[in-house]
Amino acid sequence: MASSNQEEKLLQERLKNLENKSKENLFSESFEKPVESKIEAEPEPEPEIGPEEVSESEQVIKKSKLKTGIKRLVKPIRKKVLTPPLGVKKLSETEIKWCLGNISKLKKEMSKVILGQEDIVNGLIMGLLCNAHVLVEGVPGIAKTLAIRALASASGCTVKRIQFTVDMLPTDIIGLTNYTPEKGFEIIKGPIFANFIIADEINRAPPKTQSALIEGMQEKQVTIGRKKFHLPNPFFVMATENPIENAGVYPLPEAQIDRFLFKLIMGYPKEKVEREVMETNITIRKFEAFGLKPVITPKEIIKMQLIVQKVYLDDNIKSYILEIVRKTRNKDFKNSEYVSYGSSPRACIGLFIAGKARALMQGRNYVLPEDIKKIVFDVMRHRLILSYKATLDKISPDSIVQEILNSVKVK
Repeated sequence: MASSNQEEKLLQERLKNLENKSKENLFSESFEKPVESKIEAEPEPEPEIGPEEVSESEQVIKKSKLKTGIKRLVKPIRKKVLTPPLGVKKLSETEIKWCLGNISKLKKEMSKVILGQEDIVNGLIMGLLCNAHVLVEGVPGIAKTLAIRALASASGCTVKRIQFTVDMLPTDIIGLTNYTPEKGFEIIKGPIFANFIIADEINRAPPKTQSALIEGMQEKQVTIGRKKFHLPNPFFVMATENPIENAGVYPLPEAQIDRFLFKLIMGYPKEKVEREVMETNITIRKFEAFGLKPVITPKEIIKMQLIVQKVYLDDNIKSYILEIVRKTRNKDFKNSEYVSYGSSPRACIGLFIAGKARALMQGRNYVLPEDIKKIVFDVMRHRLILSYKATLDKISPDSIVQEILNSVKVK
């Protein structure tokens, strides 16, 4: 009788030990074996635990192994980062920090005269990094020309300003062949031979004059007489346009406006910023009084342009860009009937290089879909030719681009 009671007592103690161990997850099968077969590093096999009592030190070791196993199982489902694959040269942290330092110096110097308008400042710097050209549109008096002059002064490059007028000729921009009895024929170069060209109120000149800029903006060269002349490197055209005037202005030819990488829309400043503008009152002070100094050199600009080209852009991002641009031609989205002509392949090129520039400005050596979404409006708003019905129904290019973004998903 006593022996049966003793056996029952031992059995109860054993069951109690098993119950305690079960609560501590020491017998959980989900951690003894990996759930998925595609695991980079499987957890180490766990030793079998018998019914005997386990010491506290063994339990601590057991728990640590289980936690390690959990981390290894969770690791494969973490978000994938678009880093360059093996064999693709990626940017070093030193190169990225060096570029970010130069960009920061440019912004700091421009902030001496430009208050607010961060998007415009970023767009101008991004256009410079892409080795492209920028068109700024806005009503008079919101510092379009001032922003461009500030960037030109901080860049350390040669700067020429061209005030476009109705009676301007192409030779007033590129130059001409002149004859004098003392010297004979000689080439007199125009103001286009500079690193930075400020084309103020560019839509005031007729199409014949506008055509003088097309060759220079695309091929970085001009033809005077029978000779071709290469333009300085870097070569950056920053143009302003007034959208509300219709007397004495001409619509820019599509062939020329397509040469601009960005079309930036400059809006009114916020109330707090406008108060600072009023107190600063730049209209009664000379531009030179603000003391803007060159903070980078032309060689550094060229180096940064080469670094931008090394930013990694994944094949999925390329497919995303292609689908966005081709949507403008396939017209299988909402409000597509307002589009007369879709964007050209130059829009793909623009999104490609601008996405890299924005990624670098964010301190990354790879492009994310968010980079494309941020710059797609500036790249495509001037590359969509809308119908007359769109004007009547007040449909803007930005609304069309937004509809395209809503219908395209990142793969």
